[in-house]
Amino acid sequence: MKKYIKYMMIGVIGVLLTNCSSTTYKIKKESDKQVLKVPAWYMNDYSEKKECGTTTFGKNKDKQCIFGVGTSTSPDLELSIDKAMMIAKAEVADKVKGEMNKKAKIFTTELGKSESKTVVTDVETTLVNIIKNTPVRGYEVFAQEVTLTKNGYYRAWIGLRLPMGEYNKMYNYSIGEVVDAYELKKIAEKAYNEVEIIANEQ
Repeated sequence: MKKYIKYMMIGVIGVLLTNCSSTTYKIKKESDKQVLKVPAWYMNDYSEKKECGTTTFGKNKDKQCIFGVGTSTSPDLELSIDKAMMIAKAEVADKVKGEMNKKAKIFTTELGKSESKTVVTDVETTLVNIIKNTPVRGYEVFAQEVTLTKNGYYRAWIGLRLPMGEYNKMYNYSIGEVVDAYELKKIAEKAYNEVEIIANEQ
């Protein structure tokens, strides 16, 4: 009986170890100096409905998301992920509240003598993309990969989605904060009043 229990325990431990080993992530090495292969989802080759978690029927049938992707390299794994995350968040913010400003300048002048004048024109156009204080709270990572470059740097690929409206997990967060603050204020006022009553009685 003891042997049977012993073998059972060894078997359970073996299964647990196998499950633990299968949850580790293996970083692929890039074979070339140039990036010749990228994750398919990074090039917008994904189903927005599927990646957003939108169902044909049920409570999520009206769910919509805004997507953003980013990639970056660094000799530090965490830093490469953080940089890629910021780029992806910037793309989401740009889609939410990006503004394009265009500035154009044209300068025209004449050169030469009156009999043989030449018109010279200088044109300058500047495009500026502005993103101001845009909240992207409640974003979710729908895809993430890491590769190792030829020179030993980590390259992170991040795909973010921002669920809209009530499907955003932070949708009611601000309201909750206000409610908590209001309740705390009432409790504090009650405590202050009790202290004042005790002080007056003395």
